[in-house]
Amino acid sequence: MLPTPDTSHVPYQRVYEPAEDSFLLLDTLSSPSETSFLTSRFGNQQPAPLILEVGPGSGVVIAFLTANAHTILGTSNLLTLAIDVNRYACTSTLQTVSRAIADSSQQQQPESQSAGGTGTGTFLTPLQGDLTTPLRKNQVDVLVFNPPYVPTEELPSPPSPTTTTTTTTTTKSKGENTTFAQDSHLLELSYAGGKDGMETTNKLLDSLPTVLSDRGVAYILLCAQNKPDEVKERIRAWECPPLSSSLSVDRYSWKAETVGFSGKQAGWEKLQIVRIWRDFSA
Repeated sequence: MLPTPDTSHVPYQRVYEPAEDSFLLLDTLSSPSETSFLTSRFGNQQPAPLILEVGPGSGVVIAFLTANAHTILGTSNLLTLAIDVNRYACTSTLQTVSRAIADSSQQQQPESQSAGGTGTGTFLTPLQGDLTTPLRKNQVDVLVFNPPYVPTEELPSPPSPTTTTTTTTTTKSKGENTTFAQDSHLLELSYAGGKDGMETTNKLLDSLPTVLSDRGVAYILLCAQNKPDEVKERIRAWECPPLSSSLSVDRYSWKAETVGFSGKQAGWEKLQIVRIWRDFSA
């Protein structure tokens, strides 16, 4: 079993604490079926794939992917990145990834030892921004999103413009003073999803065709009240315009399948991980 990154430094009064949804992502991404899929898609590919987590919170998922890159994707020649509207989450993510890489380098996996490398990817930076807006089109090879999926009457307002610039965040968050209302608002951003819990997720889904590379794949977490079966059917019906790259394929289709499932809790709290990708088998 791959180790869970340390998040003991994270200020949980302002940043979402790893919970069942976070651990479901770790289990799914490191499962034999997904490591096989990802390795076949990216293990021997050039250029180096770009892995993005949107809304990393504590950074536990992107740290896990970065520290165990060779084991999960079959290569350590990859770049990872994270984007969050919460600047404290950006700071926490940077620390979590740095610690996970250091720990992994000290306890190398057998697979990476046989390959002659450390097995870890290269983390670029956390960016403060809204979803994928800081990125150029069609650059992301693996996108992971644990969205604010809880149905609520409305979405919380974004942070003030003075704190939402797209920039690397290095502030030491634990040493800053914030009010209880400010902390509560930051946490609300991590779970409040508006109607059906899907308002933020739908924005991200709609952007996927122009965010993912032609070989790109996305992993999106949904709960039962998000109506995941309807979401998957909608994705499968997406249009398939010609590809922008030089891939020698004429036809493809969009696929959306559940690859991870948490069925231990009743009602809408049941969670699942949906994998979304272009299928070229046609």
